Amino acid sequence: MSAPLIGIMGWKSDPYGPLARYSYNLGENYIRAIQATGGLPVTIPPMLKENELRELFARLDGLLLSGGGDIDPAIFYQARHRLTHGVSDERDRAELALARWALEEGKPVLAICRGIQVMNVATGGTLIQDIPAQVSPAVCHRYSDDTPRDFIAHTVRVETGARLASILGATEVGVNSWHHQSCDAPGNGIVYTAWSPDGVVEGAEAPGRRFAVCVQWHPEEMFHNRADMLALFRALVEASK
Repeated sequence: MSAPLIGIMGWKSDPYGPLARYSYNLGENYIRAIQATGGLPVTIPPMLKENELRELFARLDGLLLSGGGDIDPAIFYQARHRLTHGVSDERDRAELALARWALEEGKPVLAICRGIQVMNVATGGTLIQDIPAQVSPAVCHRYSDDTPRDFIAHTVRVETGARLASILGATEVGVNSWHHQSCDAPGNGIVYTAWSPDGVVEGAEAPGRRFAVCVQWHPEEMFHNRADMLALFRALVEASK
């Protein structure tokens, strides 16, 4: 059996050089985690036209929605909070389309950090635009760039019986944390399945779908030495075969 093709959305860099060149980037550990579990990763550039994106999507066996900047709050009918940042219209357009197609067609999808927010917004849900400003009291969910990426920031309680609990093999896990936004009202068909101690949503899934699992933390930064985090990528790859 050939390795399943797993698409991972990349993102546009800030312009660099005298001619303001751009590049499309993707964190290496997303790729490494898919490789480690028997998948064949391919980067999806968000600048593709809709028909091109659709053709590429049709060739994929599974989808990984990666972390990144904030979603334009106008999409979920909110004014932009002063701390909302990193919005990319082309990435919003591409990822929201991919999320909807994956759910409609039952294509396996694992959504990480921004990805869980994309899945929620794609189905009509809303977001908390800045946790420190809108959640009180809140644990620290975003650490400085010099903090080790596998630093355990807090625990997460996972709903007993949820698919996420089955994959992780536990109903409480320690996770890293690199976000300032989170899911608020759930989208249509989205069920929240994990929470941090302050009640912030940390996991979600779409019951009845072939495989649609979402986490707010970054398992790709911990899979090297955490069997439970590696299991998330293995579950996606296995579902995509």
